[in-house]
Amino acid sequence: MELKRNKSKKREAIYEALAKVTCHPTAEMLYESLKDDYPELSLGTVYRNLAVLEEDGRIISVSHDGGHTHYDARTQPHAHFICRKCQSVMDMDLMDKTERLYKSIENSCGFKVESHSLCFTGICRECLNK
Repeated sequence: MELKRNKSKKREAIYEALAKVTCHPTAEMLYESLKDDYPELSLGTVYRNLAVLEEDGRIISVSHDGGHTHYDARTQPHAHFICRKCQSVMDMDLMDKTERLYKSIENSCGFKVESHSLCFTGICRECLNK
């Protein structure tokens, strides 16, 4: 049975703010970008609504050893690269490679792969050039 949620202006504003960027912001970053337009918005409200959006499958979270969780409105399977110097999170389009990996896993292990969570960690191009 599908859960029916009430529409929330704040939740939709949080989703729209996330959907229009490619930088994978944290909850704190989203809060900072929205607080002028929504002065009654709290950081707790942002966290709660991000959890609801993730539970509903509208966003995904990307966590890493730096302790920060970043959010992404792009929910189709894709990999991420996390820079250990600047902590930025970037999308990596590896679908052709992951589809071959899915088939290999299915053939060798007998599993049915439906999705993946793949993060690479290292130093991004911008930090390397500094």
